[in-house]
Amino acid sequence: MNVLVTGGSGFLGKALCKKLHALGHSVSYLSRTEASELKDLNIKWFQGDISNAAIAILATKSQNAVFHTAALAGYWGKREDYFKTNVLGTENIINSCINNQVPHLIFTSSPSIVFNGKDLENVDESIGYPEKHLCFYSETKCLAEKLVLKNNTRELKTISLRPHLIYGPGDNHLIPRVISSAKDSRLRIVGYGRNKVDMIYIDNAVQGHIDAWYGLINMMDCAGKSYFISDDAPIELWPWVNNLLAELSIPQVKKKVSYAFAYRLGACMEKIYKWFALKGEPRMTRFLAQSLGKHHYFDCSNAKRDFNYKAVVSSEEALRRTIIDLLNKRK
Repeated sequence: MNVLVTGGSGFLGKALCKKLHALGHSVSYLSRTEASELKDLNIKWFQGDISNAAIAILATKSQNAVFHTAALAGYWGKREDYFKTNVLGTENIINSCINNQVPHLIFTSSPSIVFNGKDLENVDESIGYPEKHLCFYSETKCLAEKLVLKNNTRELKTISLRPHLIYGPGDNHLIPRVISSAKDSRLRIVGYGRNKVDMIYIDNAVQGHIDAWYGLINMMDCAGKSYFISDDAPIELWPWVNNLLAELSIPQVKKKVSYAFAYRLGACMEKIYKWFALKGEPRMTRFLAQSLGKHHYFDCSNAKRDFNYKAVVSSEEALRRTIIDLLNKRK
């Protein structure tokens, strides 16, 4: 089948392109930059930004499915930038799918859209959206998910997936950022240090997207719905981080700050950065404090039931592969 991946030069998008190609599909991707790893795979590149309606129309023509992974990520920045990419860009992709009669749209959302300032322990999709989000990323991804689900029809079947903290070989954001902060002694344990979080290995994230697509194709009961997907094995965040650092011979994180202090500090730093229009991003924000100090892990039962999602790589094996990749990069 003909398949388009938006954000195909990104971590998830690139891995998804490779897997779909290996499965025998005719794959193309839309992104601002070309992925060198995809050049030799006969994968077509549409150069452009999803905020450009014309390129969205062109790229979605004659496609049997669109995997919409493109997004502006991060926890700090201008709202108009996040809105342009995450909301207007998603609207462009939806409209292009409708105009070009694409039957299936698989959207990459985020669990952060349900963060409400409380501990989220094994919650499922019945949890509602909060009245207010603590960062523009989660706010605009929430708006985008609502658009995707609202536009589910018999002609365009849509589904929204919420993978949390994607990691593994090829990750150029999450784990490298943790390592960099630890090396610079900028990382602090927030809270009591035993909070559990969900993560998802890159192979499991890719498989979840493909399982969801096949669920739409086979008319399983998943169209028009959102789903949490993960390694299905919550980890204690700080012991996991310190284990990773130890394997890489990097000093472990020992210093702690209370959640209340981190949250207040984040609020103050946000105000300072806004007042003085400072460049870069604050060392702490309210959203970051919540991410580092609260429980946030989720129940994948609905994904297992509705489209047979199953993690194909165990969390233990995923960590082993990740460490090997990081060590190899040092050589």
